[in-house]
Amino acid sequence: MQLPESPSFSLVGKRALITGASSGIGLASAVALARAGADVVVAARRLDRLTDLVASLQEEGLKASAMALDISDLETTRDQIKQVGSFDILVNSAGTAKHSPALETQVADYDQVMDINVRGAYFLTREVAKGLIKRGKTGSLINISSQMAHVGGIDRAVYCASKFAVEGFTKAMAIEWGSQGIRVNTVCPTFVNTELAKQTFSNPERKAWVEEKIKLGRIAEVQDIMAAVMYLASDASSMVTGTSLLVDGGWTAD
Repeated sequence: MQLPESPSFSLVGKRALITGASSGIGLASAVALARAGADVVVAARRLDRLTDLVASLQEEGLKASAMALDISDLETTRDQIKQVGSFDILVNSAGTAKHSPALETQVADYDQVMDINVRGAYFLTREVAKGLIKRGKTGSLINISSQMAHVGGIDRAVYCASKFAVEGFTKAMAIEWGSQGIRVNTVCPTFVNTELAKQTFSNPERKAWVEEKIKLGRIAEVQDIMAAVMYLASDASSMVTGTSLLVDGGWTAD
């Protein structure tokens, strides 16, 4: 009997850009991809945190470098991507949230969330895709979205709107670039045990709401998201594009 070859999760020889890498899911994604063999470029606004991350990765003998990047500044982002060269993998984990009741939404808060979560993510994905197309190479572009891209949430009208938009442009880009072997997907986590989630967990009512909705009965850890990112970045997911990998503990199963 001829047995099928097992798919490879190795990223040796691949170059990856990870934004929002100074903390949380972005940092964890950078670690996961570097340990899988990728040469990672970690990017965020806080260069000091990135320097510490690069040093820790290099201590493990891994390939890593840092770049200060604000994806809401489209022109500078475009120029920086051109300067540092092309990438095989993008993990766009840069994002922000301004939670409030919809009736109290401030225009400035709305604009800030949309500038980073939608506008910045859209044009960053486009710039990395341009590099792949120019070289005639395939690649995997991953946007860190949210379970809130599939459901509504208390005080999260603006955040939900931004993540629903990410799902939309991800699907459209996947259709547009599929024939060139460029895959575009999202990872949609539930609440993850990071600094960003502490504000929600400090509110007893919100914490109870979260715990009731997650069917597996626990908050996600960054390791849960690392596994999803590794899968989508690797050739193991070579037939996966234009879709969402929900890592939500069953939240959206209702």
